[in-house]
Amino acid sequence: MPRPSLDMRAPKATGNPVAGTAGNPATGTAGNPAAGMAGNPATGMAGNPVAGMAGSAAIGVALAVLVLAAWLAAHVAAIFLIDWAHAPWWLAPLVVLGETWLFVGLFIVAHDAMHGALVPGHPRANRWVGRICLALYAALSYDRMAARHRDHHRYPGTAADPDFDPDHPRAFLPWFGRFMWRYYGWRDLLAMAVAMTAYLVLLGPPVGRLLAFYALPAILSAVQLFYFGTFRPHRHDDAAAFADHHNARSEGFPWLVSLLTCFHFGGYHHEHHLSPGTPWWRLPARRRALAAEDKA
Repeated sequence: MPRPSLDMRAPKATGNPVAGTAGNPATGTAGNPAAGMAGNPATGMAGNPVAGMAGSAAIGVALAVLVLAAWLAAHVAAIFLIDWAHAPWWLAPLVVLGETWLFVGLFIVAHDAMHGALVPGHPRANRWVGRICLALYAALSYDRMAARHRDHHRYPGTAADPDFDPDHPRAFLPWFGRFMWRYYGWRDLLAMAVAMTAYLVLLGPPVGRLLAFYALPAILSAVQLFYFGTFRPHRHDDAAAFADHHNARSEGFPWLVSLLTCFHFGGYHHEHHLSPGTPWWRLPARRRALAAEDKA
């Protein structure tokens, strides 16, 4: 029997603490402990949903700050501080790989913000953190992307899904091209051109370093995000049918591989669609909760 789809936002800490989401059955979590509230130990909410959500926000914000700080430190070091003429040959590719992963992290923090999962119950804080992350990522419009992402969750894996390519549901390259065209249009290119021009004029970074340690990892991260977070979970595969109307599958990656590939959004993508308000770092626990529910 297919599981109910949950609201894409994290539930608010108001209303009946037993119901967990102000008693609204439309969210799919009213009074259901397995839905992620009301003292289910597998979810980490631990009894009081208000206290649990405050703890979730504290962890989410701390991890977001860590990702942002690491991205900024790597960027400044690579562009301005490292003497690449005398650095060992292996340092540059290592920095590019690290920056690529941190770019993925920037996007995932913004993605949690779109779902209200970063700071549950504080939509303004979520919006501003998401805007900062996507501006640093590639001068992307958070508000336009959030609207499109809502459509992805409403119509997953269908012609109305902006993330999906119904004409090439098994082909990586044409699907990726269509995906990028939809999400990175002329307005985003213009915004990036303006941002890069201002950056060059005001701070004067070497253009070669900017291409190698900003543009290259940003592009690589887009490929990584698409491959592990969209293509693999939603591609059509006759040997692996979808479990339900979410048209999404999870991977059997070990925990560390799941973290390194897409901050758990590839390894636990079906769980994300079942519970969009669950932050990235809690998705492994969400799978355990669902497994415990199935055994009950």
